[in-house]
Amino acid sequence: MVTRRQFSRRFAALAAIAVLFFLYHIFSLNSSDSSEYTYSENVELDANGEPAPFCPPLPGMQDVLVVMKTGVTESREKVPIHFSTTLRCVPHYVIYSDFEEEIQGVKIHDALRSMGPEITERTPDFDIYNRIKEMGRKGLEQDDFADEANSAIGKPNNPGWKLDKWKFLPMAQEALAYKSNAKWFVFIEADTYVSWPTLLSWLAGFDPKKPWYIGTETQIAETIFAHGGSGFMLSKPALKAAVTEYKSRKHELHLYTDGHWAGDCVLGRVLADAGVNLHFSWPILQNSNLGELDEFATDLYRLPWCFIAVAFHHLSPLDIEKLWKFEQKRWHDKNKRILLHSDLFREWLYPEMATQPLRQGWDNLSDEEQPFVTSFEECRDICGVQKTCVQFAFRDGACFTSPRPRLGVSRPNTNTASAWFTSRIRTMMDKNGLCRAPEYGT
Repeated sequence: MVTRRQFSRRFAALAAIAVLFFLYHIFSLNSSDSSEYTYSENVELDANGEPAPFCPPLPGMQDVLVVMKTGVTESREKVPIHFSTTLRCVPHYVIYSDFEEEIQGVKIHDALRSMGPEITERTPDFDIYNRIKEMGRKGLEQDDFADEANSAIGKPNNPGWKLDKWKFLPMAQEALAYKSNAKWFVFIEADTYVSWPTLLSWLAGFDPKKPWYIGTETQIAETIFAHGGSGFMLSKPALKAAVTEYKSRKHELHLYTDGHWAGDCVLGRVLADAGVNLHFSWPILQNSNLGELDEFATDLYRLPWCFIAVAFHHLSPLDIEKLWKFEQKRWHDKNKRILLHSDLFREWLYPEMATQPLRQGWDNLSDEEQPFVTSFEECRDICGVQKTCVQFAFRDGACFTSPRPRLGVSRPNTNTASAWFTSRIRTMMDKNGLCRAPEYGT
């Protein structure tokens, strides 16, 4: 027979065990959550109750100098957004332009300050430079801001664009002097976005003691070079080789630049002459904005889907802000630091299409013209009949279809409408599947 005292002791013991089990269970749940969401703990909130901007761990960033190139006609419009986004987590950066000034307290350096009068006073490309050097921004003229569509030879009627080609070689020289102990020099433009955790994970596969020149392969005549707007990377030995070549051949290279139209090509030529050839990187560094991306491309030597996505070009300040917030959310909520092209499509581009699968005043860049189609409805029916068609656009009375989905661009106040067959696109995503590991192309 169990006495009341024995029952009380047994009950107390059982209660203690139950409490310990409960605490262990709670602790285990908390431990599991903290390991999965490392960067969600102790997150500060802004005035709107949203997670405040923060920087994820960026191993190797201390050894990188980020070099941004801009110009006086665009800098006040395009540079400021970077201070609260792409440059927020960068400990070492320098911005070069054709005009020395301050923007939001940050010094903008004159990349052309070392150019002698034999160039600046005798070369028509320097007309805008001489005016603003003498008069400041008051020396700018209305034509200096006139833009034109990019052609096969750039923008030959745009004064700022013609001057831009002269910045690359002196900018390389200035950057090496600015942080001579950097292991990597990352060159970007004011309309470029870079995913820093993704970039650093990529650079970790290269030996910075060797001369590396990494970028999106482009060719003019016999010269293969890295496209400047997509961003390109030089290890210190590679940059030193280019600077040495430039210093020893300045007069010759200035004549070469004067007769050329692309400064990034000039730099590529100098690096090739120094024995540093380009490491091809497509599709990691993109010369496209988000709407132009073709994540299912099959006509080039790589399929983008599982490759890392490091940089994008031709972005507006709003585009850059959106990308920054997109990555912030991934870092905060999912502890995802590496960005793949498939991630970008699944988490951004496809949701944009699925949320609004029919858009007026929008061009999704479908490019296969369908003759004898006279209405949007007929265009939709043509795409529906074609089993491989996933999107279509009706532009100025003509029908265009495509077997590969792209988000496209806004075309307000035009006779343009676009639509996507999202169920078919979903099937394409499922067929490509999840990526087992990032592809770096190294």
